Parts: sequence; C-alpha cells; structure tokens
Amino acid sequence: MARDYGKYVGALLLFGSNGIVASGIALPSSSVVLLRTLLGSLLLVVLLLAAKRRVTFHRHLGDLGCLAASGAALGASWLFLFEAYRHLGVGTASLVYYCGPIIVAALSPWLFGERLTRAKLAGFGLVLVGVLLVNGRALGEGASGWGLFCGGMSAVMYAAMVVLAKKVRHVEGLESSAVQLVSSFAAVALFVGATGGTSLQIGPVDWAPLLVLGLVNTGFGCFVYFSAMGKLPAQTVSVCGYLEPLAAVVLSALLLDEAFSPAQAIGVVLVIGGAVYAECGARLHLPHVRRARGAEAAL
Repeated sequence: MARDYGKYVGALLLFGSNGIVASGIALPSSSVVLLRTLLGSLLLVVLLLAAKRRVTFHRHLGDLGCLAASGAALGASWLFLFEAYRHLGVGTASLVYYCGPIIVAALSPWLFGERLTRAKLAGFGLVLVGVLLVNGRALGEGASGWGLFCGGMSAVMYAAMVVLAKKVRHVEGLESSAVQLVSSFAAVALFVGATGGTSLQIGPVDWAPLLVLGLVNTGFGCFVYFSAMGKLPAQTVSVCGYLEPLAAVVLSALLLDEAFSPAQAIGVVLVIGGAVYAECGARLHLPHVRRARGAEAAL
C-alpha cells in the first residue's frame, strides 16, 4: 500500500500545477478542458494498446457503467474548475474545488462502510479551518458569484467521481484510467457541442503548455491517480487529496504572484497538519489501545 500512497501523492502534486500550466493557454476554459481530455485519452489508449493487455471492461457491465459515469463527472468537474480558475484565481478555486473530499468523507460510512474515527474527525476539522483561512481573503473581498458557483459545482462533481470510481471492482490500472478519461472526453465534447461549439484556434505559444497539460498532467497523471485511488480507503483519498489544492496555492503564490497572506500561510499549515493527523492519529494511539485491550483480556 505504501507504493499506492506514493503514486497517489505524486499525482496530486502534478494536478496541483494544472492551473499554473493552464494560465499559459490563451483559450476559453471549455476549449482547454476539451483538448486536455482529448490528448490525455489518446495517450492512455495508445499505452493500453502498446501494453497488449487483454481488455476486460466489456465483461463487467456494472464496472463499465461506473467508470463511464465517473469519467463524465470528472469532465464536468474540470469544466467548472477551469472556469473558476478564471474568476477566482488558481489557489482559491482549487481550495473551493476540494470541498469535494469533505462530501466524500461524510458519505463514506454509509456508502463504503468505513468508520469515521475521532482522529479523522479532528483532522477534517483542522483541514476545514485551514481552507477557511486560505479562502478568507478572497471571500472577504467579494469574490465572483459565478466563480464561487463554478467552484462549488466542481466540488460536487469531484465527489461524484470519487464515489463512482470506488464502486469499480474488477477493471483497474491502465484500462480503468483509459475508460474514465475517454468517457470524460465524450462528456466534455457533448457539452461543447450542445452549447454551440468552442474556439480551437491554437496559437504557437499555446502548444507547449497544452501538450504538457494534456499528455503529462492529464494522461500520465490520471493513470497514476486512478490506479492508486481504487486501492486506498475513501477517507484516505479524501484527506490526502488536500495536497492538490495546497500545491496549487503555493505554486500560484510563487509563479503567478497571487496574494498569499500570513493567515493563508497558517491555513496551509493546518491543511497539512490536519491531513497528516487524520491519517496517522489513530496509529499514534495504537500502543495505548493495545494496553487497554490487554488489560481487558487479563480480566
């Protein structure tokens, strides 16, 4: 499982740079998402064919339905998120987007039968305070209502994506990632077509960041992300997921000169501390629990 943790964290840090890379592309947000999902899908399909693995998703229709729905939710979340980038800034939009894990964690006892421990509750509390501190300045200055709506909807779609992906039982790895990303592209293409199309006039300076966003951050990143996420507990996915907006906040402050106040710095520390405590708090108390159980056994 340590390997899956490493892959998941690496993917989150890569995703944290999405807004930075997208800021160098002079195209509408829907165009960026359409091209991103197209390039990422093509890469994963090519890798799947090159690996010469037996395709099995057609044998598991339940998994196929969940993967397709999860991919569609992912595409919708990206459409909302990239629009929020333009109205709220990369850092703030990323943190609003990551209210999604809170929704997943709240539902996990009923959907996945996972126990919501005191350590996890305390960790989530710290994370929430941290998110409020980081977002407080933007909200206090009267952030765009449309931007906040898009950020909130991206969080809802994120939660739907995680919940649906966790229901997949048989299809995994590269095949699972390919099906999800192709479904994501199909959903985005349908949206773009239904809303009257979008501009695909790509300038010379747009190609480099577009290829990085589509092939590296999306294709490779989604393969690593989905292959690891399916093997980790839903609450772990939710808590550790905050590394993505954390990376986005730090990178946007360093590279895009977005405001980063002392209160926001404290918020970042709380996000990290809360995530770590939620994952490790119960383990830190493990010796105490063992002693208590030993005393009970002696009686």
